[in-house]
Amino acid sequence: MFDQFYRQRLSGFLLAASLWVLAPSTNAQTPDCKKTVYLSFDTGNMSVAQVVADVLHRQNVKATFFLANEKTNRGDFALDDSWKTFWQDRVREGHHFGSHTYDHVYFVKDGPSNEVFEKPQFGPKAGSTILYSEASFCREIRRVDDRFQELTGTPLQKIWRAPGGKTSPRLIKMGNQCGYEHIGWNAAGFLGDELNSQTHPNAVLLERASQQLQDGDIAMAHLGIWSRKEPWAPAVLEKLIVKLKDRGFCFGTLPKQSK
Repeated sequence: MFDQFYRQRLSGFLLAASLWVLAPSTNAQTPDCKKTVYLSFDTGNMSVAQVVADVLHRQNVKATFFLANEKTNRGDFALDDSWKTFWQDRVREGHHFGSHTYDHVYFVKDGPSNEVFEKPQFGPKAGSTILYSEASFCREIRRVDDRFQELTGTPLQKIWRAPGGKTSPRLIKMGNQCGYEHIGWNAAGFLGDELNSQTHPNAVLLERASQQLQDGDIAMAHLGIWSRKEPWAPAVLEKLIVKLKDRGFCFGTLPKQSK
């Protein structure tokens, strides 16, 4: 009986050891990290969308995506049915999502009577400067939410980001009245993926971000940029995440939770 007991214990130990050896290594965030950074991505032209998704999955990192119906490098648009599976997969992975306004409308200036002038980049009125009331601007934000629910069955978090980060107190108030909190990014969190790659090479952007990001900072990049010759994400994103983990960072999703 004594020998049988220990043979069983030894067998169990060897099985556990073999499973441990065979188990794939992970890059899960350590539970004792003391600092948090918030990675966020605006849609852009979606040319590196899958690269970003793969890196986040491999590193076991959650991020926040701000969506607009922007034209992609495939010739379709980011909220077309052709992107349905992509967004569904990101929902299953536990990422968060916010509105980037449906037609990627840029703030121009405050208008009369509590209105604002905005210029859509896409849609039937692309390139025109249009006067938006609180109600019409609210529809612009919510239209992304409605479309995302059609694609994924899941609502956005109640957050939005103005294209280009261009805002005014009036515009922020409009979003608040609509029930959506505006979320920008910190100066150190501007990851530079839309800058000229000759004057701002990836190695320089990586070094700057990995050293300057601090606890609580929100970082911003895109899922693809038309103008940059040397794409940022394939060269920088994973190295940046590893460096930040080495500095003791966890990765949070937006909106920030009250402590």
